[in-house]
Amino acid sequence: MKPNERSLAEGILYTDMYQITMAHLYYRLGLHEKRAQFDHFFRSYPDYGAHQAGYCINAGLEWLLDWMEQARFGEPEIDFLRQQTGQTGARLFSEDFLQWLRKDGHFGGLTLRAIPEGRVVHPNVPLTAVQGPLAMAQILETPLLNMLNYPTLIATRAARISQAGRGQLLLEFGMRRGQERGVNAGARAALIGGADFTSNVGVSDVLGYPPKGTHAHSMVQLFMALGEGELEAFRAYADIYPDDCLLLVDTINTLESGLPNAIQVFTELRRKGHKPVGIRLDSGDLAYLAAQAAKMLNDAGFPDVSIVLSNQLDEMTILQILAQIREEAHRVGLDRDHLIRRLVYGVGTNLITSAGDAALDGVYKLVAVQDDQNDWIPAIKISENPVKTPNPGHKNVWRLYDERGLATADLLTLDDEDPRQMEPLRLHHPVDANVRRVLPQASITAVEPLLATVWQEGRRPEAPSLEAIREQRRADLARLDTGVRRLINPHVYHVSLSPQLWQLKQALIAEFKA
Repeated sequence: MKPNERSLAEGILYTDMYQITMAHLYYRLGLHEKRAQFDHFFRSYPDYGAHQAGYCINAGLEWLLDWMEQARFGEPEIDFLRQQTGQTGARLFSEDFLQWLRKDGHFGGLTLRAIPEGRVVHPNVPLTAVQGPLAMAQILETPLLNMLNYPTLIATRAARISQAGRGQLLLEFGMRRGQERGVNAGARAALIGGADFTSNVGVSDVLGYPPKGTHAHSMVQLFMALGEGELEAFRAYADIYPDDCLLLVDTINTLESGLPNAIQVFTELRRKGHKPVGIRLDSGDLAYLAAQAAKMLNDAGFPDVSIVLSNQLDEMTILQILAQIREEAHRVGLDRDHLIRRLVYGVGTNLITSAGDAALDGVYKLVAVQDDQNDWIPAIKISENPVKTPNPGHKNVWRLYDERGLATADLLTLDDEDPRQMEPLRLHHPVDANVRRVLPQASITAVEPLLATVWQEGRRPEAPSLEAIREQRRADLARLDTGVRRLINPHVYHVSLSPQLWQLKQALIAEFKA
């Protein structure tokens, strides 16, 4: 794809056709400037089959805002739309609509409130609320969902994998098997969610993190083909990177060739005053090999070099490896906790593709429009499946913390409600009328508003650093009940409606059904 073609494909036309045809319809009816609100939320946590998520990590927002700053309808985009015809050959878009797009086809008139990146988030809670002229708010739907759903999915998986690995160093290795340039957003999201570094060099440069990696099997294969062998391959690598020497030891035979050769090279490095970094295991029984390798390294005087594990890892695989390592360490007389602290996890395909559940069920729904008196009129979509009926109106989102300082519920209220003024707090299940909670204010230690203005008519606050986003994720997870963080069959976190919002929703449902 040529640069000018990429600019067209990834600019304002990075949307679905039906968004533009709806914008045209709104224009023809004189509704295109009417202010509306759309809510972006997801309906359910990722479910990987054998295990499920009990929370998500919000990600992707800053890159969406970066895109919105640049995206607008210029002459190339207008020319393309001018050429589009229907089945009879008539033009799909009127010239006056195209000229309106040329003048006002940008996102400067919108205001976005959002839950910041790095925050723990839950189903049916608005992650992003978009307000502004109807036509441009409609056109934003596809790129917003595209740029927020996938990063949230990957940040969530990274958080789970980091949790399974007990917070040990986690490297994101998925670039070769991810979905084309989506791996850039995926690598950033993985860093937000819990990965410490990525092998993706370009994104590492953009984000200010050093890229990490080892060497390839092909290097050892090359030396073998040239008749020099694995030992000389390791020596060549150590000669060039004496203070960053991490050797992949499973090209031939891990325990009979790779480890002995690596130990010999490490010994030569130590004599020269250098400290080897570690080894990498990429095949075989990783728990067994990690324990055997640790024993051999200890006996050779290298008790603290890292042992990097890779090869189709995910949170469940890591849990199984750690369970087996306890037995393997005991069998060879190792301190199992010390061995576990030496482990580093290189996670590729299963992280960058979110294997098992590769799409977040994120949606973008109209929830309110303004009338001629600038009052917000709630809007609702009725579904035969009650879970798919969104919560209407202009709303706020609050997080409630219990006596332990842990998050106990996310509460959706109408915009003019403040749960800090409610005594007691009455919480309604979003769907089931029979499920309610009553919380005395004395049982709540903090009430935190979650939505913040991140884009106001083209202006945005200074973006937080990636490290600040990561710290927010760490803080949120620490304030999440351990049952909700459980990797298998997690406890259900409460997302609730205020009595006023519940009554509004039920009234609208009854009105539309009537």
